[in-house]
Amino acid sequence: MKVKSLATSGIIAALYIAVSMLIAPLAFGALQFRIAEMFNHLVVFNKKFFVGIVIGVLITNLFSPLGMYDLIFGLGQSVLALSITIFAKRFIKGHVKQMIFGTLVFTFTMFLIAIELNLAFQLPFLYTWLTVAVGELVVMGIGIPIMLALNKRINFSKLIED
Repeated sequence: MKVKSLATSGIIAALYIAVSMLIAPLAFGALQFRIAEMFNHLVVFNKKFFVGIVIGVLITNLFSPLGMYDLIFGLGQSVLALSITIFAKRFIKGHVKQMIFGTLVFTFTMFLIAIELNLAFQLPFLYTWLTVAVGELVVMGIGIPIMLALNKRINFSKLIED
């Protein structure tokens, strides 16, 4: 990995962690609005952002009250949804469409977080899936125009080396 790519991945991971920890009570649990999830849209601009996002999720989940469950299910959900989003870029043209698709993928795959919360706290699966999915849908949905505006200034596609 080139130095610029490594540094950029580290910055993305640090931003993910910092934003999550700022709102920590809302970043974990049955009703969550992990604002840093909007960084998931970065893979639409360049798949190499995957590394920074995953490292950010991993380190953030080390602070989770759910412990090992969040390391397995939370990280797994992120890896799965990011991978599907990256794969789908081949078939979906345009950043907005790709981000909408990614938002739907992340929202749907929150069933893994519902399983986690069911195992950890015996919360009802379907209700919990609904609550965490709504939180994810809201954050990722709000993240689309934010990431598009940031991309106009920063140009995410060129920020990390291919």
